[in-house]
Parts: sequence; structure tokens; C-alpha cells
Amino acid sequence: MTTTEPQVITITGYDEAKEAYRQKNLRQALYDAGEVIMGDVLVNLHGAEHRDRRRLENRLFRRETFELYERELFPPIISETLAPDVEAGRTELVDLGHRMMMNLAALTAGVDRPLGTPEETRHLYRYLMLFIEGATLAHYTGDRDAKRAEIAGELHKFDTEFVTPSLERRRAMVEAGEDLPKDVLSVLLANVDSLDIPHEVIVREVAFYLLAGAHTSATAFTRVSHNIFKWLEAHPEDAELVRTDRLFVQRCTHETIRLQPSSPVAMRWALDDIELKSGTSIPEGSKVVIDLLSVNRDESIFGADAADFNPHRETPDGIPAYGLSFGSGMHACIGMDLAAGLLFHADSAADSAMDDHTFGLVPEAVQALFDHDPRPDPDDPPVMDDSTTRPYFGRYPVLLRGG
Repeated sequence: MTTTEPQVITITGYDEAKEAYRQKNLRQALYDAGEVIMGDVLVNLHGAEHRDRRRLENRLFRRETFELYERELFPPIISETLAPDVEAGRTELVDLGHRMMMNLAALTAGVDRPLGTPEETRHLYRYLMLFIEGATLAHYTGDRDAKRAEIAGELHKFDTEFVTPSLERRRAMVEAGEDLPKDVLSVLLANVDSLDIPHEVIVREVAFYLLAGAHTSATAFTRVSHNIFKWLEAHPEDAELVRTDRLFVQRCTHETIRLQPSSPVAMRWALDDIELKSGTSIPEGSKVVIDLLSVNRDESIFGADAADFNPHRETPDGIPAYGLSFGSGMHACIGMDLAAGLLFHADSAADSAMDDHTFGLVPEAVQALFDHDPRPDPDDPPVMDDSTTRPYFGRYPVLLRGG
């Protein structure tokens, strides 16, 4: 018996990709292999299930939340995480980024840290790295079945050690009439009956927010830093901007995310026959691949130098500086404004507008790093991660001021 491979429709143009993102009859297909972590989490839901859960979780991702995280919660995390590295005069960006972003993502997800010790951080970090492997299992280069079984076992331990105790603390708060913290776990607990979410889905949703908030931001942190190093080699006149202009660092972040999105492609299954305005026909049952590396380099949108990193790039009205890396429509990344900040336009450059502007957690972390005059270690160059086909740095040693 033979099976017929589905037809694959690849989209490489910006306008066509934006339209495809907004099609209600295109369902998420990117994480099919990673169901051990991604099964029934927000990003994999479709239709009414997705709408109802997103409406609830959207309540966490409002401007007041961005300001709370960026101005109050994140600065001490950055300082505490960076302090020993600054004292040592060196750091490793992949590990540093994950440690910084994981601690913040735990707050967002609702993973309580009762001990608050470095040992507890390392333990949670180990879970995080396994969950990342689970979500990106389609790109794993080893034995996928063995890795899937390992992750399932570790997910159960993560539940026992972190999720269930965090749930019990929140249930006790409800019984005591106390306000619940602003996190995903609290939202799910408050609406578990109306959403009919099994416990195992709650565990995966919390794990998903932990890995999504930590891993994508940490990966961007390393890539932005790398791109700034390369930019300053060719444009030393911008060295002062890195130290004094937070908007410049945010532009570097957006330009990095455009050129190096967290996932180089988006994938969708066609639930019905679809005809795009361009004339592209998408048959029911086919797979749609949105090639973000091409879409975000569309010269008709981003100019003749669209393939180059240029933090001074100006984009047309209505075109986000980070392209379509965060998606579009109802399935746009729920945490994009928290991670990358709000878009900023030159005609809003009044001091009052700057005072109200949120720059995003990744730009804030990069800015904090460059406050310590980082430079790649000439004796220990960066290396790529060979455990995945995705273009991740495996190690990126850096010297800091005084090192």
C-alpha cells in the first residue's frame, strides 16, 4: 500500500504570505512532530478553540503588563543574571540569554520558584532545554522516538515538581479570597471549567509558554548581539548609538528578527480549497509553506538591500520592521510586543512619546549586555549547534569590560 504525499505550496512573497496568514481555512502544521510538548497548546489550536483560549490569555498581554515587566520585573533579573559574568569578565551568550529569559518566562507562565536558588534555576533550565528539543523535534538529528519518550517522562516530572505545586498555591489563594498573580496558569485555573482543559493540557500549555518566552527571546538575544558586533566592524561610527540610543538597539532587534526569524518557515494545512488574490490555488489537504527567509527579503517591500542587515532601514507605512516573523492575524505571536517592544515611527519622536515607549525585553537585555562593552572572545570563536538543522548558535563566548 502506498501513501500519496500531500501537495506543497510554497509562498515567497510578502503580500501573499500576509493573506495566507489570515486565511481561516489554513491550520497550523509546523509542530506536528512536536506533539509531546505542543499537543493542544494555544499555537496549535484552530477555530473556536483557538479563539476562546486566546481571548482569555490575551488579557495578560496588554500595555500595562509590558510596562510592568520591562520597567519593574525584568531589570533586577538582568542585573542578577549578569552580575557574576561581569565580575568574571566573560560570558557565554547562549547560556546567558536562556538564563535571563527563562526567569522572566517562568513569571509569565506561572511556574513558581519557591526556593529561588541557583540550583533551582539550573534544574528548571534543564527542563527548558529538553522542552525546546520537543517543540522542534522535526529538526532533531538524533533518534526522535527515543527523544520523544525521554521528554514525555521529563514533562511528568516537571508537572510533579513545578506545575502541580503552583496550581495548589493558586487554589489556596482562591479559597483565601486573594488576588491571583497575572500569569498563564492563573488564567487557565480561573477558566478551567468553561474551557474544559484536561490537566495534561495545562501542563503542556505552561511548558509551551516557558519555552516560547525563553527560547525564542534567548535565540534572538544572541543573534542580535552577533549582528551588532558585525555591524560595528563595518560601521564603527555607530558604536556610540549602541551605548546611548535604546531605539537603535530596538531597531537592531527588529532587523535581526526580520532576517533571522525564530522559525525560518511557517506551515499550514489547507482545510478547504483556497484561492488567493494573486491567483495561487491551494487545494484542500495540501501543505502551505510560508518561506519567511524569502518573504522578509522581498525587495518590493524592503528595498534592493533587503537581504542585508541595516538597522537604519525605513519600511513603508503599515509594514512592521520585523516583517512577518511574528505571523499575522489571529495566529500572530501573542507575546511579540512583550519580546520586541512596540513599533516606533520617526514622526512620534517627541520626548513624551519616548517616555511612554516600551522597547521590548530582548532589546532591554541586549542594551544591558552592551553597557559592559562586550566583544567576541578572539581565542574562543562562536560555534553552531549541530544537534539541530535550525541555525542556532551552540556557544558564543564573549569578553566583558574588565575581562
